[in-house]
Amino acid sequence: MNLKHTILLVEDEIEPAEMLANYLELQDYDVLLAHDGQQALHLIEKRSGDIHLAVLDIMVPYVDGKEICRIIRSHPVLRDIPVIFLTAKDKEKDEIEGLELGADDYISKPASLKLVHARIESLLRRQKPQNSKWIQHGNLILDINGKDLFHNEKRIDLTSTEFSLTELFFKNPKRVFSRQEILEHIGGDDKFVFDRTVDVHIKNLRLKLGESSEMIKTYRGIGYGLNREMVLS
Repeated sequence: MNLKHTILLVEDEIEPAEMLANYLELQDYDVLLAHDGQQALHLIEKRSGDIHLAVLDIMVPYVDGKEICRIIRSHPVLRDIPVIFLTAKDKEKDEIEGLELGADDYISKPASLKLVHARIESLLRRQKPQNSKWIQHGNLILDINGKDLFHNEKRIDLTSTEFSLTELFFKNPKRVFSRQEILEHIGGDDKFVFDRTVDVHIKNLRLKLGESSEMIKTYRGIGYGLNREMVLS
C-alpha cells in the first residue's frame, strides 16, 4: 500500500482554498488547510512529522508565504519537502525570488485543480524516500533513524540510554511501563542495573526536556510513560 501523503495548503481565499482542499482529498491526499500564516505556523509546529509537501500562497495575512518557505527550509523535519508557490503574483522577479527561497515550483493563479494536482504528483514522484522516521508529540520531535530529539526545532543532546527511553515512550504513547520493563529495555544483558537506575535516567531526561518535562509522567505504583493528557490533546 502506498503512503498517503499529507499536503500543507496555505491560502487565504476561503472558497478557492476549500475547493482545492476537497479536490486533493478526493485524489487520496490528506490536507492540512491554513487561511493565514499564523495558522500555518501552528500546523508546522504540531504536525511537521506528517507533512510531505507544501502549497503556499505568497500573499497571506500575518506571516506571508515567503517567510513560511524560509521557516520550512530551516526546519529539521521539513527542510527537504517540496514547496509550491501558488499565487496571483506573476511577475518574473517574484517567481525568481520564490525559487531562490527554495521553492520547487511556482504556479500563477488562476490555475486549474488538475494542473495543481499534476504538479504535486510530479514533485512527490521526484522526491527521494525519507531517510528518517519522525515521531512527534507536542513540541518534541524524535528522529528514529538519525537518533536525534528536537524541542521547538532545537536539538537536545541525549545519551544513548536517554534516546532509548525516549524512543520506547514515543513508539508506545498510550502504554505505561514498569521499572522492570524499562530495565529490560535499557539494560540488555547487563545484570548490574537497578530500579534506581531508571529513576536517575528519567530525572536526567526530564531536565533536558526543559519546559516539556511534563511529557514524561510518573504513574504512581505502576511506572513511567508519556503524559496521556498531553499526547491526546
